[in-house]
Amino acid sequence: MRSRRASRLRLFIGAAFAGLFLCHTASAQFANVTVDENGNGIGTLGPGFLAPDPGPGGLLLVLTYDLLLPPGAVLTPGDVFLFDPNEPGSPVLDVIRFNSFFADNVAAIDGSPFTLVFYSDNIDGFDALADTPSPPLAFYANQVRIAEVGPEGNNGAFYTPQEGQPGYIEFGVTGVQGFTYHFISDGTIPEPSSTALLSLGLALLVIGAGQRRRTRVNA
Repeated sequence: MRSRRASRLRLFIGAAFAGLFLCHTASAQFANVTVDENGNGIGTLGPGFLAPDPGPGGLLLVLTYDLLLPPGAVLTPGDVFLFDPNEPGSPVLDVIRFNSFFADNVAAIDGSPFTLVFYSDNIDGFDALADTPSPPLAFYANQVRIAEVGPEGNNGAFYTPQEGQPGYIEFGVTGVQGFTYHFISDGTIPEPSSTALLSLGLALLVIGAGQRRRTRVNA
């Protein structure tokens, strides 16, 4: 009986992890850091908060995320422009800014040396923390343009900076290769509870299938 319970427990845990894996890979691309325009972050040092942007032309209250980097690493400062390819002229609607104290002597108000600052458009009104009256009044010389993808209400962009581009992490001889950001410019990071429920459902399905299989064998 004890071995059977242990087997069921292992099966349950394995199915739960499988559910988490499926949920995580449903976006078809992995991201080390994911942020949305409502202060939710994965891979950041806590949730986002409103603070002055110390970068060039920065506004007084902008959604800011502290980034956690390994000791000795340096974040490359710069601006990432998110443009909408489906609108005439492909306008830039959001600006993702990387500030770095050690590279550009720019630190956040809380003293964090590495920050990601999220400027979002206010076309539909001020309904998110990242919505600002305007983009920064000036920009870093180091700039990148990337396209938003996805349907209205659930779009954003994945971004993997190359050496020298905004957000690239200099560390050691080669830097951190393949480090990827996911910017959710319209939508919200899914709540952990929904992921947990899906994992639990998958686990119960697997356990139920195993019990039915054993019943047939015993019969």
